[in-house]
Amino acid sequence: MKPFEYLRADSVEAAARAVAARPDAKFLAGGTNLLDLMKLQVEAPTLVVDINRLGLARIEDLPDGGLRVGTLVRNADLAADTRVRQRYPVLSRALLAGASGQLRNKATTGGNLLQRTRCYYFYDPGKPCNKRTPGSGCSALEGFNRNHAVLGASEHCIATHPSDMAVAMRVLDAQVETVDAAGAKRVIPIADFHRLPGDTPHIDSNLRHGEFITSVVLPPPPPGRQVYRKVRDRASYAFALVSVAAIVDAADGVVRNARVAFGGLAHQPWRVPAAEQALSGARVDDTQAAADRALSGARGWGHNDFKIPLARRVLAGVIAETSGS
Repeated sequence: MKPFEYLRADSVEAAARAVAARPDAKFLAGGTNLLDLMKLQVEAPTLVVDINRLGLARIEDLPDGGLRVGTLVRNADLAADTRVRQRYPVLSRALLAGASGQLRNKATTGGNLLQRTRCYYFYDPGKPCNKRTPGSGCSALEGFNRNHAVLGASEHCIATHPSDMAVAMRVLDAQVETVDAAGAKRVIPIADFHRLPGDTPHIDSNLRHGEFITSVVLPPPPPGRQVYRKVRDRASYAFALVSVAAIVDAADGVVRNARVAFGGLAHQPWRVPAAEQALSGARVDDTQAAADRALSGARGWGHNDFKIPLARRVLAGVIAETSGS
């Protein structure tokens, strides 16, 4: 690990200003991703700004029935919160499906959204990676790409976003609240938060440098049964091959309304309105049209070809589960 300066911030604005002033500065919360990357010298900030004492670890009820989740709320605490378990079980399930108990006790809400891909080539400084070193190439294209994207990828990067929590947040239409170094606040819909790689795969999100996530707002829960299903290589501490977060309102074997988001398929949680429209009015055992729309343009890269039929099967299973069939 390379030497770096450490600063403990005493306010949100001071933290944002400190990071904004240094192009290679980083915020430090739980550290479950950043510290690993620093040890491998994938990340080498010269300044680390600790935000852990800023009082942003509260979960607050909102007048409309939603929740505001502070950026420093630990994943374990968010999953265990009674309000989350009752109103947003899809989020609680997604959080409990992620990482390990030890990591969930440290990982934070804001950090989870901002974690970087777990692509093996990104983690290996000896291999070309456009996300790590723009213009160097993408080793995964011709390499071992079993865990990689089949949707939204580009010739520059086929990595996936690793978060389970973000998939549930996407199906819930969460909103990310931020503040920048000048004190300006903004609200970013979760649908607009993460970026697809395009020709700038090194830019993961639409946050500006120094912009600080203060909280995530969960709107009132929509009607319907909530499910999160994650398919992975082992029962714990493994990233999704395919995951599905769904909220489905069904009766008498027919879907009335549905929201569906996929994980493990793209560089961001994948949600296609046309697929949800195809589910509306369809029988719960007929998900083919919805899967066709959700997976339109999907492409495997060899080792990950199986993800496309697997996603179809997981979608069908989740819709059946939400309907009680």
